[in-house]
Amino acid sequence: MEKFPPEVVNELKNYVYRLIDPRNGETFYVGRGKGNRLFSHLREELSNTDDVTSLKLKRIREIHLAELNVSHIVHRHGMEESVAKEVEATLIDAYPGLTNYVGGENSDERGSMHAIEIVRKYLAEPAVLQHRALLISVNRSALENQLYEAARFAWVLDLRRVKKTEVVLACVRGVIKGAFIPEKWMEATSENFPGHPDIPGRIGFVGREATPEIKSLYIGRRVPDKHRFGPSNPIRYTWK
Repeated sequence: MEKFPPEVVNELKNYVYRLIDPRNGETFYVGRGKGNRLFSHLREELSNTDDVTSLKLKRIREIHLAELNVSHIVHRHGMEESVAKEVEATLIDAYPGLTNYVGGENSDERGSMHAIEIVRKYLAEPAVLQHRALLISVNRSALENQLYEAARFAWVLDLRRVKKTEVVLACVRGVIKGAFIPEKWMEATSENFPGHPDIPGRIGFVGREATPEIKSLYIGRRVPDKHRFGPSNPIRYTWK
């Protein structure tokens, strides 16, 4: 099947789906859409042959090179967009290691948490920022790396602006978990960051853990309301 029949499209409305690697049964992407969005991945793979930065497309190419087809499951359909966003976000939380570039809707604020984490989050005092702080949401990358590694590599940033950063604050579910002093900002290349791949258009830093005095100001504090992360932006500059 390459597309839904027109009669079916009318019934689908908004739907949420998973893409699955048939070689190992691993879910590698969660998405939502309308119409024939589900089938667009094959067309994207064929028409974006130069897009070497997309992990999703890389996985699709690997599957096709193995002469197999991407498997999929439609989890829910017939939904309003707001409901579909919540279902998508829930599934993204449920499958660590996805190739999705961004987390789900409100994943920073209302993503999967232990009950104790929820209590700590809402009882935490908001941070009072006394430095030019760069807030970075490391929700997903912190699952796979130490906090410093998760925070320092690699982000879409304005190199001239980010060099003014005094402290980088690593945030998980809207709570500040780490504080680091950046000493050098560089393009995200394997030469600048040994052990990491080249990621064109992104920036990382080399630095050190903040002093105990600075850490005491921020760690365990809640991200101020005016600096909350958006659904597709894990970065917040806190100065103009």
